[in-house]
Amino acid sequence: MAKRGFASDNNAGVHPAILKALTEINEGHTIAYGDDKYTSLAIGKLKELLGSNCSVFFVFNGTAANVLGIGALTQSFNSVICAETAHINVDECGAPEKFTGCKLLSLPTSNGKLTIEGIKKHMHGFGFEHHSQPKVISISQTTEMGTVYTPSEVREIADYAHGFGMKLHMDGARISNAAASLNLEFREFTAEAGVDVLSFGGTKNGMMYGEAVVFFDTEMAEVFKYSRKQGMQLASKMRFISAQFNAFLENELWKSNALHANHMAKLLYEKVKNINEIKVTQDVQANGVFVILPERIVEELQKEYFFYPWDESRSEYRWMTSFDTTEEDINGFVGRLQELLNR
Repeated sequence: MAKRGFASDNNAGVHPAILKALTEINEGHTIAYGDDKYTSLAIGKLKELLGSNCSVFFVFNGTAANVLGIGALTQSFNSVICAETAHINVDECGAPEKFTGCKLLSLPTSNGKLTIEGIKKHMHGFGFEHHSQPKVISISQTTEMGTVYTPSEVREIADYAHGFGMKLHMDGARISNAAASLNLEFREFTAEAGVDVLSFGGTKNGMMYGEAVVFFDTEMAEVFKYSRKQGMQLASKMRFISAQFNAFLENELWKSNALHANHMAKLLYEKVKNINEIKVTQDVQANGVFVILPERIVEELQKEYFFYPWDESRSEYRWMTSFDTTEEDINGFVGRLQELLNR
């Protein structure tokens, strides 16, 4: 078996409990397009976690969840404010702008987190037809820098957005890691903190595929079923997404997976933080470790344990841990790292 690397939690396999669930629901026929008992059960489970008044729609992947969720809040003349590092800005190949028509207004941050002071830069041009109209603030939880918003930080941004008649979108691709890090219920930093639309992810935490678009204002969801279909995200065999969510949420599998991934990142951090030639650049709050490495060792280290560059201009790299990362993986990686440094 190939060594587990530290490139992405997307590179991990599927948790055995989720594979088992897929096998179990594969027998026989059931109604297609979400009118099945497995989908009803999964929606109910998410409502238990997020609030009974929310509306839940399953889609295939995170980019679709973000694009369709933001699209439900905007018209093509609107703009979306996000961090410069946001997935919608960096890693979705322009899909948000192509499919919503909206302009993304990005902001530099030191840690991936937006602040009111930073957001103010783009809060102008309201009512002026020559400017795109700010409509959505989008934040990531956890952020692409591995940092986590507290409920009060989310609430501050939500209140600010709502004060301008704007909406708050949360990209929750790694939302389980955030909940595990904060040791809070999902609703405490989403619905109760003023989030309007949430992309709820599972793929990075043990699922095979599938995400949920969650509306906390059900009026905004009234026509979303049409947008989902038009956006090519209505799964005919939806039970295979829903069954994964049922297993993911059963007995808090999401939590044990996320706690483990977070713990592995902390362990990795503890083992490298005092190595002289390595500089950790971000607080390790979830399952990501960001480091500056001596360039001379990178190529050899990547041959055995692959990982991605983050900011090549300063030799900064990202190490991601997963639900299936082991202590042996960490020890082997750090051991090889030290060997290369000591050459």
